[in-house]
Amino acid sequence: MFGLPGGMEWVILAIIALLVFGGSRLANAGKNAGKAIREFKEETSALKKSDPPPAVPPAPASEPEGVVHEGEIVPDPKDKGQQA
Repeated sequence: MFGLPGGMEWVILAIIALLVFGGSRLANAGKNAGKAIREFKEETSALKKSDPPPAVPPAPASEPEGVVHEGEIVPDPKDKGQQA
């Protein structure tokens, strides 16, 4: 029933837009749309060029000596040979 406009429908729509808005307004609107699209493309290409590649996270370092984990029993060096 309803579809995309064909060739003749586009011509009719263009004539109606020309009558409603006028030639100078439509020309300025087209010019501004072209500028906006051009600026958008320039900015997106600049962003793509300036983005550094994602950093690879450094490998985890080995644990320093003397780190005690929860539940780990560490003997006190002062208690040589003593049993609880």
